Amino acid sequence: MTWDLYAIRYATNPRRLARDNFITASGDPHDAAMPMDFFIWCAVKDGRAVVVDSGADAATCAARGNDFLRCPAESLAAIGVDATQVEDVVSTHLHWDHAGNFGKFPRARFHAQPCEIAHATGPCMCQPFLRRAYDVEHVVGFVRLLYADRVCFHEQEGEVAPGITVRQVGGHAPGLQVVRVHTRKGWVVLASDAMHFAANARTGNPFPVVVNVKDYLDALALLPRLGEHVIPGHDPEVMARHEEVAPGIVRLA
Repeated sequence: MTWDLYAIRYATNPRRLARDNFITASGDPHDAAMPMDFFIWCAVKDGRAVVVDSGADAATCAARGNDFLRCPAESLAAIGVDATQVEDVVSTHLHWDHAGNFGKFPRARFHAQPCEIAHATGPCMCQPFLRRAYDVEHVVGFVRLLYADRVCFHEQEGEVAPGITVRQVGGHAPGLQVVRVHTRKGWVVLASDAMHFAANARTGNPFPVVVNVKDYLDALALLPRLGEHVIPGHDPEVMARHEEVAPGIVRLA
């Protein structure tokens, strides 16, 4: 089964420097500007849509120092998708910029890895460094989804729909899962935060929000083996290299 696949940019931060996006970064070359974009993704086929991540809202973005551009859920209408009718949302992990707006998807099941929920609600959250990437209201919201029987757990690997699979890679977050989508271009891998920027993979230098560096590096090596096309999770080049079909929305395949 082949899907049409889109990336929707809902926020940006043009003020970030290169040194903000790598673990080891010092010296003048790393003082260069290196903006970050924030996305959700959507696969569409024969009237069905599978959304990957649900994004954050304006207040959450502002509190984190980022520029909110548009509601990610409402932006789906530009590609003919009604968020209120979406039945499947993949939560790649529960960091603040990937796991909000749950109320915008009232019919959806949310696909996640059990170890991510355990991490976000367990003793690791006693450590400020580990909890800084999470938003407590988002985590509580996800627990409410769980109690409403609206969470589908995948142990390491699983199928969301024919032609869409998930695979846990960890590294950036324990339950981080990447998403493979079969398209007319072949398998496209939505790396999410397994690879924020293409430069993280090119240099072998991880993004500084990470819980396990070895798992992060192993994931970088794995990504190109999962599909012909790997899409970084926060790289502005995604917008530059693909066809824009509506403001802030590009067709990946």
